[in-house]
Amino acid sequence: MPTSPDTAVKLAPSIAAVDAAEWDACANPDPATFNPFVSHAFLKALEESHAVGTRSGWLPRHLVIEDETGSITAAAPAYLKSHSQGEYVFDHGWADAYAQAGGRYYPKLQISVPFTPVPGPRLLVKPGAKSYSDEQILAAAAIEVARLGGLSSVHLTFLDRDVAARLRALGFLTRIGQQFHWQNQGYGSFDDFLGTLASRKRKGIRKERQAALAHGIEIERVAGRAIGEAHWDAMYAFYMDTGNRKWGRPYLNRTFFSLLGQAMPERCLLVFAKRHGSYIAGALNLIGGDCLYGRYWGAIEHHPALHFEVCYYQAIEYAIEHRLPRVEAGAQGEHKLARGYLPVETYSAHWLADPALERAVERFLNQERQAVTRFNADLTEMGPYRKDEA
Repeated sequence: MPTSPDTAVKLAPSIAAVDAAEWDACANPDPATFNPFVSHAFLKALEESHAVGTRSGWLPRHLVIEDETGSITAAAPAYLKSHSQGEYVFDHGWADAYAQAGGRYYPKLQISVPFTPVPGPRLLVKPGAKSYSDEQILAAAAIEVARLGGLSSVHLTFLDRDVAARLRALGFLTRIGQQFHWQNQGYGSFDDFLGTLASRKRKGIRKERQAALAHGIEIERVAGRAIGEAHWDAMYAFYMDTGNRKWGRPYLNRTFFSLLGQAMPERCLLVFAKRHGSYIAGALNLIGGDCLYGRYWGAIEHHPALHFEVCYYQAIEYAIEHRLPRVEAGAQGEHKLARGYLPVETYSAHWLADPALERAVERFLNQERQAVTRFNADLTEMGPYRKDEA
């Protein structure tokens, strides 16, 4: 694998094999922009719960760069994949087309956070004079792993835009996706936010919030060490309800939620809906340095607009109260537009070993990028904000 005279690249078969403090010094060097999903604790909870591992089709092969003293200067959460499930950047069509042409698409190398469509760093580089070169070594090492292992491809999903652009020099193709994020413009209250919306949208949100809290429904937030196993029991039941309905086999197990709560309680926020003293719906959020990340939602009773209240409006209120710059409410969902969440581009980078497959995918991506860019512009124009505020 590629190295420089004072570095060595290694593959770690588990996140537990990597020193937590050194990993986090690369993943989250600045507390102000802390991203919980690339933290050692989050990735370890995935592996220790066996949500990630051989049977899941996500086999850890984390890339690590060490300097001459043995200290870690860069790393990447990497996995050998035997399928394309749980990635949220869909390449099933590429795999099918390659198979029809006689190729073998799996296994592939995936640099990402499993089951987590959250933008953030993927090539984790400790700040310093060597940060750019370490980033290039990491990316080149991923390609070398693919070549030596006979893998079809390397994929970095939901990574930073600037990194995706830099990877083009190494032969990676750039793909653009779409999500909806809410931006905090320094609001002092939820009403301040509503004041920036067009009158019809403002009235619509107020009606939705009233409808959500009808029938004696109350909202309860539980955070940090106040979260107990009974809370996780309830959240897991809600998660399973949504997972079973949406994608058939939920990716996470009950153990993961307990491990998450034990490893990083200060980053966890549960928003519950209660009726007659019992939880009927809930959402799990993770608290970053500059963002509230909405992750999982579910309900055992279904009431009008309850999803919007628990997942979107409560998240906005929390971000305003805690002065967080934005809320990211997960993948997809044009229905978020009317609730103040505007479209943003997401980025991924893809290296394909077979030149014929690479050419075909590049043609597709060129067309897709243009379509996504136009669509985002159209949706932004249709957004709920007053034109003088937009």
